[in-house]
Amino acid sequence: MRGGIRQVAQWASSTADDDGYARPGPSARQLRWDVITGLLLTAGMVLSAFLYRSISSDDDDLMKISILESVLWSFAVGLPLCLRRRHPLPVLLVVSVAFIGMQSRAIIESTMSSIALFCTLYTAGAWGRDRRLTNAARTIVVVVMFCWLAYAISATAWAEGEGHEGEGPIPAHLATVLYSTLYNVLFFAGAWYFGDASWRQERQREQLHERTLELARERDESARRAVLAERVRIARELHDVVAHHVSLMGVQAGAARRVLDRDPELTRRTLGVIEESGRSAVEEMRRLLVVLRDTDEKPMGDDTPPPPGVDGLPHLLENAASPGLATHFTVVGTPVPLTVAVSVSVYRIVQEALTNALKHAGASRIDARLRYLAEAVEVEVVDNGRGVGLVGSQGSGLGQVGMRERVEVHGGTLDLGRRPEGGYRVRARLPLVRTTNEEMAGK
Repeated sequence: MRGGIRQVAQWASSTADDDGYARPGPSARQLRWDVITGLLLTAGMVLSAFLYRSISSDDDDLMKISILESVLWSFAVGLPLCLRRRHPLPVLLVVSVAFIGMQSRAIIESTMSSIALFCTLYTAGAWGRDRRLTNAARTIVVVVMFCWLAYAISATAWAEGEGHEGEGPIPAHLATVLYSTLYNVLFFAGAWYFGDASWRQERQREQLHERTLELARERDESARRAVLAERVRIARELHDVVAHHVSLMGVQAGAARRVLDRDPELTRRTLGVIEESGRSAVEEMRRLLVVLRDTDEKPMGDDTPPPPGVDGLPHLLENAASPGLATHFTVVGTPVPLTVAVSVSVYRIVQEALTNALKHAGASRIDARLRYLAEAVEVEVVDNGRGVGLVGSQGSGLGQVGMRERVEVHGGTLDLGRRPEGGYRVRARLPLVRTTNEEMAGK
């Protein structure tokens, strides 16, 4: 006996879920329906008891039971269902005990009372919060019910089958035993299965709801990060465009002021460079604004200037030259087509290096080299000034941050620092991505 109880407990424990999920309590509407269901089943059992008494003869055992006792047993089985979802396990135990008591008193009412027992067993499986305790309680109820069934069969089935032979191939008493056993197996198995199915369905629905909320939070976080990334990108582009052209215009204006009286022709050329720098700044700002306003993600129109790339480096160095500043640009290796992103990044890195040299280094010469290597493209900008970052050079550091971000996007490397022989070096190496001429042109 102890071994059987231990096996039942182990089985109940093994069938319990260990994920810690507890089904939320019933809603007010569900509680109201429980009260209605309990009252309707109770009324059905009372009516059924009256009907059974009406069709029974005087010598039936049912007629020996008073009508008041029949009504009280109906109340004991049906009324607890009014609380079936609020207290599923206590209601299961109370209804099970009342059901056995009702049957032991030979109150022949099986339809409504069986429905009530089915509902309580189903509700325990569907709403039991502690799954181990729920499985243990249901197991005990099922075992006790089958023990009662065995007792009832042994007490009545053989007596009813004695002296009565049916027309089938199975003896009457054996057929009675098989019918009662199979019926109760299906009855309890169905209540158990559908109760667990309801509980699992609710757990999956709750998990799906939690996953939906989690995805919504991830979506909001991704949107927030995308906005921050876009703000950083816009700030970097604005810094590269405005800082370079404004710095270049300032240097050229200072050079023009110094040679205004001595060399009018040089002054005129310098003012032309200032004018072109201003026009370039306006064009790049316009291109940037067009991209930002393109909410439909459509290609830019034909009138929108293409983004600057490596083809614009000679012109960039040439515009940076002034009477007090010499610039030189060299291409090393065989040029290969570059993606638009890599080409623009190379251009912006050189542009920022020139801006720093003009604003902070006080250089008289700037050399830029573009090297096409086997697996990468490398750009190097060297000046002979006092070096960025020394005392007297004032900068926000956003330019260097922007260069590092551009290089990191492509998985490259960036080397910044003063040279031992003097001056400052900016060297960036970006992995070489083969592309077509149409991609390089920004199609």
